[in-house]
Amino acid sequence: MSDDENTDPIVVRAEGPVRIVCLNRPEALNAANAGLHRRLADVWTELEEDPGCRGVVLTGAGRAFCAGGDLDVLRRMHVDSEYREATLREGVQIVQRMVQFPWPIVAAVNGPAVGLGCSLAGLSDVVLIEESAYLAYPHVSVGLVAGDGGALTWPLLMSLLRVKEYLFTGDKIPASVAVEIGLANRVVPDGTSVKEALILAQRMAKQPPGALRDTKRAVNRHLERAMHDVLAFAITAESVSSASPEHGAVLDKMEQGARARG
Repeated sequence: MSDDENTDPIVVRAEGPVRIVCLNRPEALNAANAGLHRRLADVWTELEEDPGCRGVVLTGAGRAFCAGGDLDVLRRMHVDSEYREATLREGVQIVQRMVQFPWPIVAAVNGPAVGLGCSLAGLSDVVLIEESAYLAYPHVSVGLVAGDGGALTWPLLMSLLRVKEYLFTGDKIPASVAVEIGLANRVVPDGTSVKEALILAQRMAKQPPGALRDTKRAVNRHLERAMHDVLAFAITAESVSSASPEHGAVLDKMEQGARARG
């Protein structure tokens, strides 16, 4: 049995009314394997049903926030249509449940946030990013449509010109630039993002709960409209691209590189 099978892919701990949700594959930079992706789809319902929860800090164990999709998952999605559709359904659930989650989600971006990591940050309500961290959405660069994150949330956070530049190139976005263009609220010193996010989330959790919940719901109606207009097309397009020869060719190169390094 692998270490992954013995380890909770997401660890949740309580700090008063705030729940710290930590992606827990540090040796893989918290890249989403099947277990982590499945837990990301389920954990928001569990937290919503937690009567003591009034806010969430979302972060990653170790030196990364989330490095995107695990290479084994990408390969299986490329060749297995049933697995691909099931995984993309989970992706839709992650988006829907984060958008509809009633309490503030503060992302503590403690390291690289790539692909899925960018999606998780963009679906959060507040984003604190450490000085040496960065964002990147390299879907197009690996032959995939940016289906469940950048195409949905980024146009609401920054100009379409910026969205297109970073989605089309997959370039890294340093922490200071992420704040400048609207993808993060502020930069914090390395090693402090969880502490700072917890302070902010606990402050929010002390607000009158009805007003807090319904204000978030009102603001997120903008995201819900985007979700209804964009998500179905984007996920369908991502599914097609996941099975494409051009994506398969990129996976071949990535696997060759991984073997050479290992």
